[in-house]
Amino acid sequence: MHDVKIKVSNFSLSYGDVPAIKNVTMSIKANRITGIIGPSGCGKSTFLRALNRMNDLILGVRTSGTILIDSEDILQKNVDVVHLRRRVGMVFQKSNPFPKTIFENVAYGLRIGGIKDKAYIEQKVEKSLQAAALWDEVKDRLHKSAFELSGGQQQRLCIARALAVEPEILLMDEPASALDPLATLKIEELIHELKKKYTIVIVTHNMQQAARISDFTAFFMLGELIEYDVANIMFTKPRKKITEDYITGRFG
Repeated sequence: MHDVKIKVSNFSLSYGDVPAIKNVTMSIKANRITGIIGPSGCGKSTFLRALNRMNDLILGVRTSGTILIDSEDILQKNVDVVHLRRRVGMVFQKSNPFPKTIFENVAYGLRIGGIKDKAYIEQKVEKSLQAAALWDEVKDRLHKSAFELSGGQQQRLCIARALAVEPEILLMDEPASALDPLATLKIEELIHELKKKYTIVIVTHNMQQAARISDFTAFFMLGELIEYDVANIMFTKPRKKITEDYITGRFG
C-alpha cells in the first residue's frame, strides 16, 4: 500500500471574507498521481497552491484546518516556506522560463540555494533535463536562450527546473492546457514516468487527461470536495449524480 504523503484535514481558505475552499479533508498517496477536476473557479488552483503555501503571497488570505506533509503541519507559523517550496515544486499552466539560457534556467534553484560547485551543478542540470525528457533535444544548445524552445519544450524545461532542487512532491496547474496534442502527450508520458520518484498532484480541466493519467481523482465544486476516489471508479461509476453530470459534460 502506498503511504499517505499529504493529509488534509478540515482545511478551509478564504480571501478576506470570501470563502474559496470549504472544509476539505483528503489524503494524497505517495508516488501516485492525484488529479483535481472541477469547473472554472471551483477552487482547484487555490487548493493546489495551498499545498506549498503559494497563496500566502495574496493579501488577506486566511486558512484553518491542517495540511500535513509527512506528518508535519505546513500551515504552522514557524514553517520555513522557502524550504517547503523546495520540497513541494510547482509547474504552472503557462510555461514561464526565465530570460536566461536553458542551462541557467535549470541551475537557478541550485544557485539560489547557495550551491557553487560547478561540476555538481552541471551534473544536476543534465540529470534534471533527462528526467524531464528534454536532454536529447537541448544538450547541444544549453547556452542558448530558453525562449528559443517550443512551447512544449519550455514546459518540460520548467519541469526540469522544478526537479533540479529534488522536491518530493510536484504540483502541476494545468501543465498542458496551452500545448498542442503532441506536446501534451509528451508531458503526460513524462508525468507518468515521474510518479516513480515523486508524488504528483495535477489540476486539469481536461477530463480525458484526468482519466488517462490520474490514479486518484478529486472533484471540486464551489470550493467543496464533492467526491474523491480511485480514478477509474470516479470515471465509470461516480457515487454522486453531480459528479456524473460534470464528467459526462452536462455542465461545467
